[in-house]
Amino acid sequence: MNKLSQLRLAAIVAAVLMLPAAQAANMTKVDYKAGKDRISAVYKTEKAACASLSANAKDICVEEAKAKEKVAYAELEYAYTAKPADQNKVLTAKADTAYSVAKERCDDKAGNDKDVCVKETKAVHVKALADAKMGKEISVARKDASVDKMDADYKVAIEKCDALAGDPKAACVTAAKAKFGKT
Repeated sequence: MNKLSQLRLAAIVAAVLMLPAAQAANMTKVDYKAGKDRISAVYKTEKAACASLSANAKDICVEEAKAKEKVAYAELEYAYTAKPADQNKVLTAKADTAYSVAKERCDDKAGNDKDVCVKETKAVHVKALADAKMGKEISVARKDASVDKMDADYKVAIEKCDALAGDPKAACVTAAKAKFGKT
């Protein structure tokens, strides 16, 4: 693959990868489908460009194309749903695809150099997955903290209602339950 083709493909992939960031949380179903179609087209183009290569260079090229496609799909899904779980899937996809490409690159080496390359690649992968997991745990912790804060605010509101009596107290409790989503 010549440098111009690589540059052109890189520009297309960059444009596709920028799509989710630009349209986060307000993407329509039509935009989502169009994004999937673009990602598929870019993948087919990149994979076809790999056909002119041979041996491990071809394997690396194909693996890179698959990696870009997988990450682009994960980012598109996150842009469409804006769910923290999908954000974690993006991080995991990036870690997994970087690992698969790096592992394929290790095939060019032999003996101890190859063994070291594979071990280093695996170590980087494990670290990236740990970072992705930490991001997920932080997201869960934030959600838990939000629930705890809401519960504390609810208890304060109910305590304020205790100063009242009769119908005003009942109305205050009903209002507090409605405000904080309690039944």
